[in-house]
Amino acid sequence: MRRVRRLKSVFYIFAAIALLISLPSRAAFAQQPKPESSKQTPKDQEKAKATEADEPAAPADVPAKPKVRTITAFLKVDRSTYLQQIQDTVDFLNKAKAAFEKAGFEVQTLRIATQPFPEYTRDLPAEDAFKFLRELDHLAGKDGFLISVGPAMQHVGDDAQEAALLANALAPAENMNGSVAIAGEDGIHWDAIGAAAGVIAFLAQHSPRSQGNFSFAAISMVPPGTPFFPAGFNSGNEHQFAIGLQSANVIAEALAGKKNPADAENAIREKLGAFAVQIEQVGKDVAKETSWIYEGIDLSPAPLKRDSIGAAIESYTGGWIGSSGTLAAAAMITRAIQSIPVTRVGYSGLMLPVLEDSVIARRWSEGSISIDGLLAYSSVCGTGLDTIPLPGRVSPEQLIKILGDVASLSVKWRKPLSARLLPIAGKDAGDRTDFDNPRLVNVLLRPLP
Repeated sequence: MRRVRRLKSVFYIFAAIALLISLPSRAAFAQQPKPESSKQTPKDQEKAKATEADEPAAPADVPAKPKVRTITAFLKVDRSTYLQQIQDTVDFLNKAKAAFEKAGFEVQTLRIATQPFPEYTRDLPAEDAFKFLRELDHLAGKDGFLISVGPAMQHVGDDAQEAALLANALAPAENMNGSVAIAGEDGIHWDAIGAAAGVIAFLAQHSPRSQGNFSFAAISMVPPGTPFFPAGFNSGNEHQFAIGLQSANVIAEALAGKKNPADAENAIREKLGAFAVQIEQVGKDVAKETSWIYEGIDLSPAPLKRDSIGAAIESYTGGWIGSSGTLAAAAMITRAIQSIPVTRVGYSGLMLPVLEDSVIARRWSEGSISIDGLLAYSSVCGTGLDTIPLPGRVSPEQLIKILGDVASLSVKWRKPLSARLLPIAGKDAGDRTDFDNPRLVNVLLRPLP
């Protein structure tokens, strides 16, 4: 109880800092012109891909093929040369995209992940640091990529003002992501949990339709070099890149008609593995032709709406997500993924994002799955609590407890997990969300745990 009270005080200190920073920051944002560009912005790209995911599935006789969800380049930002750095990185990403498309793989997004942003903004006044982060967001929109500025807090004792700065920068952002590290090799970072809860609460109140939390994650033991956002960040090295896949359809095809777990595991390993080897070879060829280093693939089979990992699991188990057999299926899929002989990075485990998967979203609305159930599955697969919708009246104590559970599970099993929690301001249990983000499925909010 004493710890919760202390963390609650950290939350309120954070909230006060965020409000103080937000006044000059919002004025600065209002004065900044939107970039003019004829290029398709990352938001436009996301909308197009999400619309495609809602279209009817390919005919049954067309073999499933994974998409490259992201090519992520890792950049060490230098404020004195950042414009040229970003231009060079975008040039590389477009060359890499062309190579993957030539090999027959659709590329959905291009991304840049930097080192933790306090490393390149700490010497600036808060207002100037905010302006620099806003400039990175504008550049991403202009040049057609998404950007992650890494963790605001990474170590015990880091300044919670950095988390407040991140919250203010993410609230109006369209192309930027960020995080707070709530645990690491040294254990759970309880002060960072309080700060992360503050970011979540702030974004719920100060971003359109409370969608800002889609671009924020509380991360636990997530290593640098993870291509998926919001968790991705750079360790400080340059000219590295990694690949993330959208392959729920491949898992579904591999599991079709399979009831024996060993047969199902082998089918995933063979089907997804064959594509992964091809994709890795393209990555290695790109590395040979450029000065960039290929780091590996995050094999997590990311879903997107009707391209549903939930549907794949239900077809295999014969029950709904959340019923008996779900945990065993999650473990089996993760084992298969992690046995594929390619260089793996990031989570490389099963993802169960509630708001990005049409079937999982439906089960959430029905009450078939819960936060505790998803945490149990995370003990044998990957990611953690991903895109969890919550009533807007969730309290600081409740957010802190949920994040503490994620960090505790991560540290216990020494595995990367993260939490994307989306409280919806002004809505309560039984209300329906009204997201306009094309990647998100609207759901009924469930009672607080």
